[in-house]
Amino acid sequence: MRPLRRVSLFQVMAVGRRVSHCAVEGYGWTSGFHEFILIRMSQSNIENVIIIGSGPAGYTAAIYTSRALLKPLMFEGEEAGGQLMITTEVENFPGFPEGVTGPELMEHMRKQAERFGTRFQRKNVTKVDLKQRPFKVWVGDTMYLTKTVIIATGAKAKYLGLPSEKTFANKGVSACATCDGAFFRDMDVAVIGGGDTAMEEATFLTRFAKKVFIIHRRDSFRASKIMADKALKNPKIEVLWNTVVDEVIGDKFVTGAKITNTVTGEKKTLPIQGFFLAIGHEPNTKVLEGQLKTDETGYLVTKPHSSKTDIEGVFACGDVQDHHYRQAITAAGSGCMAAIDAERWLEANPS
Repeated sequence: MRPLRRVSLFQVMAVGRRVSHCAVEGYGWTSGFHEFILIRMSQSNIENVIIIGSGPAGYTAAIYTSRALLKPLMFEGEEAGGQLMITTEVENFPGFPEGVTGPELMEHMRKQAERFGTRFQRKNVTKVDLKQRPFKVWVGDTMYLTKTVIIATGAKAKYLGLPSEKTFANKGVSACATCDGAFFRDMDVAVIGGGDTAMEEATFLTRFAKKVFIIHRRDSFRASKIMADKALKNPKIEVLWNTVVDEVIGDKFVTGAKITNTVTGEKKTLPIQGFFLAIGHEPNTKVLEGQLKTDETGYLVTKPHSSKTDIEGVFACGDVQDHHYRQAITAAGSGCMAAIDAERWLEANPS
């Protein structure tokens, strides 16, 4: 074994991992291929707040924390901007009387956060360690240390897995009736699903659509009785039981869906102009590896009237903790909450 030697590095390899943004001073030794370094980290080089994820929740959190002079570091993800990046028209976000596209809205919010000093990295966080402070956040082999973490990783809608769903995304295929229903006035649309979400979406769409088909693969709904009864009694709704979708068809926009009755084997084309998925959402929490409390469907649990998780100094906002509203404006509001909660937590815990 080689003798101890003094090291003074800004970035070092410690047990195979690179430690970044830490002033490092200590002692180490080398034996074979392994180098072990005892480090002393300068408190001034630990991030005040790292925001994981972007979208309206993450960008709003960045705006508020940067205006509070916390110098946030945001990992936007390789697909920055979240679900709104695949939304062509947003008409219900305040401040845009003529509407705005999803990508434009996200660009506006990002520039506003950048104006106040937010630092961005368009990379995916690959691992976190929330067991002790400072918290550790990895991007590949690079590790970052932070006093607080704001999680804004969002949730993604579940799809059937048909290639045609992607082909006609935002051209008649949608996973949000509240967002897009008004575009389908006096048209025929279909809702896929059999749970409470499907019943709610179908009932909502009757405000605009001429006819709403609920396509369900079974012969009964798993929705609550009150929600199912409400949908079944609506004269604009027709249920297609024991039916699966084989393909969404159209030209520039959706014109129909090829469907099959699983009992009789009958195949036919259903003429529709809107195709709404309502088979659930999946929160993006895999990177957390079960370190935070979640509900039975995987959404992060936050304390009432706050963004606080069950770990002190870790906050969650946006769709990763909201399976009820799932709107850009509510996500932005919760991003504001997370930023204020983080700021106040740092004030109360200065060390």
